[in-house]
Amino acid sequence: MELKELIKRARKLSEPFRVTKGKNFNLKDFDPSDTADLEREDKPRAGEALAMGVEALCELQERLYAQDKWALLLVFQAIDAAGKDSAIKHVMSGINPQGCQVYTFKQPSNEDLDHDYLWRCLKVMPERGRIGIFNRSYYEELVVVKVHPEYLSGQKIPERLIGKNIWKQRARDIRNVEEYLGNNGVVIRKFFLNVSKKEQKKRFLERLDKPEKNWKFSLGDLEERRHWDAYQDAYQEAIRGTASDVAPWYVVPADNKWFTRVVVAGAVIDALGSMDLNYPKVTADGKRDLEIGRKELLGT
Repeated sequence: MELKELIKRARKLSEPFRVTKGKNFNLKDFDPSDTADLEREDKPRAGEALAMGVEALCELQERLYAQDKWALLLVFQAIDAAGKDSAIKHVMSGINPQGCQVYTFKQPSNEDLDHDYLWRCLKVMPERGRIGIFNRSYYEELVVVKVHPEYLSGQKIPERLIGKNIWKQRARDIRNVEEYLGNNGVVIRKFFLNVSKKEQKKRFLERLDKPEKNWKFSLGDLEERRHWDAYQDAYQEAIRGTASDVAPWYVVPADNKWFTRVVVAGAVIDALGSMDLNYPKVTADGKRDLEIGRKELLGT
């Protein structure tokens, strides 16, 4: 399949899950078990589609790196056991590590807390020609900190600046920063892996039952699970406040990992396809150097 046709299909597949206008966004309108027109028996076909997508990503990334003008930032957010790690692993499996930068953001360090909450993410934004992947991000400040407002006391923010509108202020600040980045050639795509509470329970039990997954289990995960409704509300508000044409969200069904990966791959291919990536054209001086090199090699 030609690359242009594959990009077109990728856009069509991922488009239903894209959110650019958050005003009327309702998380309940998105089914975590949705597989579009692909039924469970179509998993082999989905696997083939993912393999083609990985191959296309490899080609597009090489052009991105060679052109050295755009950068791509992929932000992954989700509650525990939604499959962020596996989605990143499978979708980006064909990417050249030299052109990809992956960062995971967990509890802020003392150095992080001595800066504004965006600092630790902004300092590792992808360079031109590269793909940056954030496994969690500054959106923790609109979700985790909102669910656990006691965390604000440890952020060294002057008390008079912490008011009832702080979450709207943070959403506005993030939206403005993302627009600024977009104006400077950083294409942003944000993924919320939307897993159901029932499926999360199933995956937690697998971590208990399978020895090779025991290391993934933490009692802290169960503590966070008790705040399920609060997290759903926080993500809904975060998406409402920050969805835009410049930095859209993709609310990706996550109950079926095989489908999650296909949708994520489709969105990434669509993003790269929107950049009109091409290999740099050789200048007149460059062509002269090529000819000199050719003559020297053929003469030795």
